[in-house]
Amino acid sequence: MRSRSSGPAEYSEASIRVLKGLEPVKSRPGMYTRTDNPLHIVQEVIDNAADEALAGHCRNISVVLHADGSVSVDDDGRGIPVGMHPEEGAPVVEIVFTRLHAGGKFEKAGGAGAYSFSGGLHGVGVSVTNALSRRLEVSVWREGGSHDMAFEAGEVVSPLRSQPAARTDRKSGTRVRCWPDPKYFDSPVIPQGELLHLLRSKAVLLAGLKVSLTDERSGKAHTWHYERGLRSYLEEALASSGSATPLIPPFEGEQAVSAGHDTFAEGEGAQWLVIWHEDGALVRESYVNLIPTSAGGTHEAGLREGLFGAVKGFIELHGMMPKGTKLLPEDVFARASFVLSAKVLDPQFQGQIKERLNSRDALRLVASLSRPQLELWLNEHVEHGRKLAELVIRQAQARSRASQKVEKRKSSGVAVLPGKLTDCESTDIARNEVFLVEGDSAGGSAKMGRDKEFQAILPLRGKVLNSWETDRDRLFANNEIHDIAVAIGVDPHGPDAEADLSGLRYGRICILSDADVDGSHIQVLLLTLFFRHFPRLIEQGHVWIARPPLFRVDVPAQGKRPLRKLYCLDEGELRHVEEKLRKDGVREGAWSISRFKGLGEMNAEQLWETTMNPETRRLLRVAFGDFDRQATTDRFTMLMGKGEAQSRRAWLEAHGHEVEADI
Repeated sequence: MRSRSSGPAEYSEASIRVLKGLEPVKSRPGMYTRTDNPLHIVQEVIDNAADEALAGHCRNISVVLHADGSVSVDDDGRGIPVGMHPEEGAPVVEIVFTRLHAGGKFEKAGGAGAYSFSGGLHGVGVSVTNALSRRLEVSVWREGGSHDMAFEAGEVVSPLRSQPAARTDRKSGTRVRCWPDPKYFDSPVIPQGELLHLLRSKAVLLAGLKVSLTDERSGKAHTWHYERGLRSYLEEALASSGSATPLIPPFEGEQAVSAGHDTFAEGEGAQWLVIWHEDGALVRESYVNLIPTSAGGTHEAGLREGLFGAVKGFIELHGMMPKGTKLLPEDVFARASFVLSAKVLDPQFQGQIKERLNSRDALRLVASLSRPQLELWLNEHVEHGRKLAELVIRQAQARSRASQKVEKRKSSGVAVLPGKLTDCESTDIARNEVFLVEGDSAGGSAKMGRDKEFQAILPLRGKVLNSWETDRDRLFANNEIHDIAVAIGVDPHGPDAEADLSGLRYGRICILSDADVDGSHIQVLLLTLFFRHFPRLIEQGHVWIARPPLFRVDVPAQGKRPLRKLYCLDEGELRHVEEKLRKDGVREGAWSISRFKGLGEMNAEQLWETTMNPETRRLLRVAFGDFDRQATTDRFTMLMGKGEAQSRRAWLEAHGHEVEADI
């Protein structure tokens, strides 16, 4: 007999806590930074110094790891403004370190901000550093004076003190020293390798900038100063990794958009260096406004698209394509090492730690700049172009042979595929994906919007059976579950049984449902099915959830900037987009907001751009999170078990007030 949870003593007005100032960061640090170690909060300070260099006002950045565990970052930029803010009634330097969403990087298009291009977007950078540090000290040299203040746990303990700078003091710059608070991090130790890579990359991307790191504990010091920029960096990295001699000379380029462009802002652009090898290790690094994007993003996709278009055009122009061979972007990229540095006016990152760029315009920007330059280079150096083309064709043929072997192994005894499945052309499960789509109308849009080369569509009619307590031999009595199993090519199995995945037809099984409560319910029912009866698919990373947007914001044309359509996953992103529009000078109420009631309201083009295009979509892999297998099983039993109504009610009473549901 289960005892009923008492739940909260009372749910009243007093139960609602309003987090002020930096309290949200201290309460949920993982929402604002990486909490495995303090590197990212130090990186926020380094990025600010690098933004000064990017703007042309800084030539030296010095980082010191002090013996007492603190870190200081020193630059010779303009210095953070120290005067009173005209609206807030506090020194600007204090606001920068104590207020979320305060910074000099918002007003870009109109020229009112301090930076035309920067990595900062959310305005929560150094305020997070301050919030998660036991102590933080800042010194500013500016306008003939030196200015100091200090904070502890994010609060001012030494108000701003200004005095005339001594003759020996420098004219301008900022020094920030912070003592990260160990209680917020799994480990208080900053990983040296990552810090070295971060600092060296700043020197590489900003030719002429001198960057140094001093470790007082070990006595070691490093200095980076690259006059040749990307080329010397990539060649050095490839040499240290033991890569073979390049197949052809490096392809190097740099271009920025000039004033009056129809689509992009003046100054947006990219710099790249690409080296092709026949074998050996690859080096691939990308940056946006000097921020390392270790997970890639749309700027990398743009480089891939630009290179693919140029190489494919060269092969077709010279009649080199063998009959029956189909070229794909990964064939061109398979043996390419590169360093890519993009400048984007308004970068949209995935998460505050900025590991992946999501800006859709960045794909078109980099592709439109890189393709013409490579086309010109290949046709000026036809011999090099032919060598590259031969390498790419060999990659395409090897890929084709590998996929044919997989098909031969699976060819016998394949069940008749369900009639409502719209299959894809490719048989390579490394690329293939099937979308389990809620509803026939959405399925129709998905069929028209998909890439038929590698994307299959299986529309689901109605809600799938709750299969948590369904016996395995009774599963196929449900038509939807039968069709899912036959389409993916895997039989139901238990967690401990040997599962035969040799018949798997798709590398990704993507759940695509509406961005509302009903859609979430369908997600849970499908996740129940996969966790209970196809657990090996989850363990091996084959199950994913597509995230369609809930809102579309139509922004009118502004000067040279054409009409824009911005998509938001939820109300939080919608509020952020509206705030950005206000900061960019768009008149209040000039934009219109549309809410998608369901996937069926999206046309094929919208569904492709927001949810299905691998370069611009947001796709979440299903994996075990904070819970292990047993804890996950217990939670599913409570949520989906037929005899668990009482425990479900107790759980809802305890946690129901936490949900923010769009009903």
